[in-house]
Amino acid sequence: MRAAALAFVLGAATTGACADGVAPGPIEAAWFESPTDIYPHNVLGDLRPAFVLAARDTAGREIRVDLRDMPGTSVFEDIAPRVVDATGDGSPDIVVVESDTGQGGQLAIYSLRGGSLVKSAATPYIGTRFRWLAPVAVADLNGDGTVDLAYVETPHLGKRLRVWSWAPGGLTEIANLGGLTNHRIGDEAIFGGLRDCGQGPELVLSDAGWTKLMAVKLSGQTLSARPIFPGTAPQDFTAALACER
Repeated sequence: MRAAALAFVLGAATTGACADGVAPGPIEAAWFESPTDIYPHNVLGDLRPAFVLAARDTAGREIRVDLRDMPGTSVFEDIAPRVVDATGDGSPDIVVVESDTGQGGQLAIYSLRGGSLVKSAATPYIGTRFRWLAPVAVADLNGDGTVDLAYVETPHLGKRLRVWSWAPGGLTEIANLGGLTNHRIGDEAIFGGLRDCGQGPELVLSDAGWTKLMAVKLSGQTLSARPIFPGTAPQDFTAALACER
C-alpha cells in the first residue's frame, strides 16, 4: 500500500475572478477546452486530451487553468470533470484525471481559492507513459466521516481498485484490491460507480474478464467484492446502480 500522497497548491490563470469586487461563488459547472494531440494515448476513443480546465461559479464567472502555463507537460485525459466536494469542506471541487506525457495518469483535485482554480491535491503519477486510471467515486465509502476517492488504476492492464482518503495536507491510500475494472480501451464512457441499496455505499464495477458485475464494499481499510449479476452490458451497470441487480 502506498503510505503517503501528494499535497500542493499551484497558481492558475483566471478569467473574470473578483474583477467586480464581489466574492466568488462556489463552482457549479466544469468542462475541458483546447483539445490536443500532444499525448496520443487514444485510450478514450475519439475523446482527445485537453490543455484547459474551465469552470463557472454560481455568480456566472468563468475561471480557467491552462496546463501549458504549468511546469512540465501534462494534459487532462478524462471523459469530463467531476464537480464534487472532494475535500470535505462543504464547497465543490473539481476531480479530474491528469496525465503527464512521461509519467502517465494521476487523480487530481482542483479547488477554487481566492477566485482562482488551484491544484489542491493529487495522487502520485502512475509512473509510466500511457498508463491511465479510471475514476469510480468520490464519497465517504466507509462511514468514518472523511471523503474517499476511488479509481481503477490501469483498467486494461493491472485492473486494481485503489481508494485514497482525504485529510488536511493531502491524500493517503487506505485500501486496494485487484481483479476489477470499469473501462475498455476505446470506450468514451467509464462504467459503474457508487450506489447505496440500504446497506451502505458500494462500488459497482466489472470483474477483470468483463463477464460479471461486482459490488465492492469498504469496511475500515479493507475492500471486499462479491458478484451481483452475470453480465456487463451498459444497461446492466445502469440497473445495478439503481439497485435493480
